[in-house]
Amino acid sequence: MSSVTPAPAPAARPHPGGAIRTDVLVVGAGLAGLHVATRLARQGHDVLLVDRRTTLAGAIRTTGIFVRKTLDDFPLPERHLGPPIRRMLLYPPGLSRPVALVSDRDEFRVGDMAGLYETSAAVAVEAGVRLALGTRYAGRHEGTYHLIGREGPFRVRARYVVGADGARSSVARDLGLDRNRHLLVGAEEVFPVAPDGEPPTFHCVLDPRVAPGYLAWAVNDGEHAHVGVAGYADRFPDGLRRAMERFSAHAPGLEGTRRPDTVERRGGPIPVGGVLRRIGCADGLLVGDAAGRGVPAHRRRPRPVPAPVRPGRPGPRRRPAHRHPARPDPLQRRLPALPLPRPGWRCAPASRTSVPPPPPPRRSLSCAPRPAAPRRRASSSATVPSQAGPLPSRAW
Repeated sequence: MSSVTPAPAPAARPHPGGAIRTDVLVVGAGLAGLHVATRLARQGHDVLLVDRRTTLAGAIRTTGIFVRKTLDDFPLPERHLGPPIRRMLLYPPGLSRPVALVSDRDEFRVGDMAGLYETSAAVAVEAGVRLALGTRYAGRHEGTYHLIGREGPFRVRARYVVGADGARSSVARDLGLDRNRHLLVGAEEVFPVAPDGEPPTFHCVLDPRVAPGYLAWAVNDGEHAHVGVAGYADRFPDGLRRAMERFSAHAPGLEGTRRPDTVERRGGPIPVGGVLRRIGCADGLLVGDAAGRGVPAHRRRPRPVPAPVRPGRPGPRRRPAHRHPARPDPLQRRLPALPLPRPGWRCAPASRTSVPPPPPPRRSLSCAPRPAAPRRRASSSATVPSQAGPLPSRAW
């Protein structure tokens, strides 16, 4: 696909010996940076948007699989989105007996990232954003931002800076804001496929031998296939590339699919520590992956299990919430947020045999001693009631 991204405006070129002045400098022309720059320009601010890439259609580092919340919150062009995905298959290690989940709403859609970037860039330029591609952010010194463009280095004086420069943000470093400490690495292959008569499906593999610390996926929407692996970089025995090759050769949902000789390969870091605490200050703001928004938080924090209470002893005292606010669970911050089922998902009937029966209900704790049960006469004809039966319907 040929790049149709508009060229930078002439006003974006620096004067000899001087510096460019602008209201807002946005570093990084990903979806987050393009969206913020467009919104600011429509409010009347002078915005300069820079990106080190010479074309937005190349060197794509994101997977392009959008979840429902992103689709609801951002107006993405319909022509650059694939068919809706409502079906998910969860695979255990070994890929045997997957659990099928079906939602009554559109949960995922695969986007054409090159088309999305170029369309969003055209909208930003139309709104008044000055776009400078092939321009690298080189740091901040005494309130001046140093950039290196196609014609050499130059300086920018901006009232505010927005860091949309990815998980390893240089803007966050220069502004003294929080930086992502917990990162995964991911790799993905993208190639076109022909419709096979099956509904669009998200195949999710939970196997620490394949994807240590996260998951592997194969998405087939009848138009494109996205096959990827992600996990902690130091836990891949033979490296991420070798793990990607092994999984791609036996990825579920692509049996009988003819793979082209040339595929698009993507890869990059994935922040999984959650939204950072300090993402803004008087001089700037972090958005997107730079702010820790790499993986959508689908999981709800589980309620704490109450401590056991012995009969005759008082239970643990609860501190008032207004005096001691609940601290975030360190495990919740460190573990990646897997795309687990949310309300609206339901188990497909064909997979009920592979779903284990629900655990027995937990008995409530009480400080009062339990009354003694009346003694019963032993009988040889006593039988134990069976717990077997049809699985109840599950609503996620």
